[in-house]
Amino acid sequence: MSTPPAAAARAATVDTTLTHRQIVTILTGLMMAMFLAALDQTIVSTAMRTIADDLGGFSLQAWATTAFLITSTISTPLYGKLSDIYGRKPFILFSIGIFIVGSVLCGLSGSIYELAAFRAVQGIGAGGLFSLAFAIIGDVVPPRERAKYQGYFLAVFGTSSVLGPVLGGFFAGSSEILGITGWRWIFYINVPIALAAFLVVMRVLHIPHRRQDHRIDWPGALALIVTLVPLLTVAEQGREWGWSSGRSLLCFGIGAVGLVLFLTAEAAYKDEALLPLRLFGGRTFSVASISSFILGMAMFGGLLTLPLYLQIVKGATPTKAGLMLLPLVLGIMTGSIVSGQVIARTGRYRIFPIVGSILMFAALALFTRITADTPLWRTMLIMVVMGLGLGGNMQPVITAVQNAANPREIGVATSAVAFFRSMGGTLGAAVFLSVLFSILPDKIKNAFTAAQSTESFQAAASAHPDQLQGIRQAATSGSANSLNNTSFLEKLDAALSHPFKVGFSDSMSLVFMVAAGIMAVGFLVILFLPEIPLVSMSAAQARAAEDAAAAAAAAPPSAGAAAGADAGTAPSPNGALSPTLEANASASSHSPNGAASPSGGDWSSTALVSAGGAHEADGVAEASGNGHRPAHAAPDGAHEADAEAPATDDPPRHAR
Repeated sequence: MSTPPAAAARAATVDTTLTHRQIVTILTGLMMAMFLAALDQTIVSTAMRTIADDLGGFSLQAWATTAFLITSTISTPLYGKLSDIYGRKPFILFSIGIFIVGSVLCGLSGSIYELAAFRAVQGIGAGGLFSLAFAIIGDVVPPRERAKYQGYFLAVFGTSSVLGPVLGGFFAGSSEILGITGWRWIFYINVPIALAAFLVVMRVLHIPHRRQDHRIDWPGALALIVTLVPLLTVAEQGREWGWSSGRSLLCFGIGAVGLVLFLTAEAAYKDEALLPLRLFGGRTFSVASISSFILGMAMFGGLLTLPLYLQIVKGATPTKAGLMLLPLVLGIMTGSIVSGQVIARTGRYRIFPIVGSILMFAALALFTRITADTPLWRTMLIMVVMGLGLGGNMQPVITAVQNAANPREIGVATSAVAFFRSMGGTLGAAVFLSVLFSILPDKIKNAFTAAQSTESFQAAASAHPDQLQGIRQAATSGSANSLNNTSFLEKLDAALSHPFKVGFSDSMSLVFMVAAGIMAVGFLVILFLPEIPLVSMSAAQARAAEDAAAAAAAAPPSAGAAAGADAGTAPSPNGALSPTLEANASASSHSPNGAASPSGGDWSSTALVSAGGAHEADGVAEASGNGHRPAHAAPDGAHEADAEAPATDDPPRHAR
């Protein structure tokens, strides 16, 4: 017996409206998961030297970081695409679960090789924690409200950046805690937090999803692996190998071949591709991807160099250096939360990444003026400016991409932005560290030569002749390898160690100058970001509405009308308007010439109307329990979003 058309339409129309309390509950689980992934990047780096010494693999320690980086970066777009097909919940639970397994295994590592392998397992989980958290928010919260919720995630990211070095230094400095070696708690601490996140997400996250029959782009996934593994490897190891060495050139060659294969696979799979190339036909997605890549480069230029400056030049321990970065975190939290609140009130987002890029450029330019003798409070003020720039840039760009994306592709669109930002950060780290350590020996040598003529240096040299011989060899060797261990600076007289600090700060200034130049390019790119009206439906509501519209369209004419009346006009159980009416226009939106919306363009720009008469989904409507305003056709046949304002009992507002 077949299902009546009205019942089919009603079944397809699912109430996906969540209360603020439900959203906050979901956010709690997601933020715990994202906190783990963000924390793991900083807490391990602080303690890596202690871990490597304990496991007897100091010379191989970089592979533990490289393995995590490779798997987390590669898995990010895979999570986005697969979650679009099969739903978010199973994949966010899988990512949390595999992160727990990887953390336990890392804590049990008996060698540096085991640690590298288990860090790769951790990275598989971390890749999903970042991208899926933002995609799920896109599912449950409309774009206009989404910005203020996403700000919490960036606050979590900033907080973890500070807590990571503090906790890493604490655990690494403890020989034993509860009978377990101190550094192993760096991984074990993840387990209870991840378990709590797993239980919260499993219990409260219920997003209706209709599975689509798609081919899975396995050739594209394999080609992406062939592309990224050698490129990420050489990005991490190239400074040690030499950028023109045989191993580096081999990695570049394999990566280039993989890139050609990836583009070929994506073109062949078209809409079913891991990263559909037509997405780049939308200006919002293209601009956001390029600007995220550039921002990632500039951001990591600062985030990598600042802790080194604080530890080497200012003599701070890793723990104290983490606390000294609090102004940066304060700026990120303030910028993200303020921009989110303003976007929610005004519906305008474009101004924030523009202002954020200006602040980032200003901060990087000011950092070039920092010297070894600059008071710490000045450095901290610049950190605040940089944090404000980051907070105002990252979150609004994600909002713009999700607003422009097709509701059924919000996962792949969100993960793509995270992917490009991660790739930019990886490249930035490789470039900036290479620049820093390539010029550092000459800068130190010049500073040492200049200092020898000063009275303070000569007096210190006379008082500590034993120290003078060692530092003269380190300063004039012309090799960065002599500076692999900078702890000797703490034992030197202040006048004798000062040339080393001057040399490092001078080298750091050049790094920030390069980063500022890159950020200037990013500012020019972000100027092309369009301002598209923010839709009032979440992605889950839009998908449910499209399903209902499809069910109604498939019904016989008479029954379809009844189904539309039954499912499209009845309020949902909690009083919110069923989104069916919204999808009827959204699913059939047309461009001004009557042609269907181009698949490569920005989805919301063809589904929504502006005041000038562009076409908009009839159902960008907010309804009260009193009913709703139906959208009416304008004389030229264009559809107007008559219901964008909350509905009242007033007569329907006709098209202008």
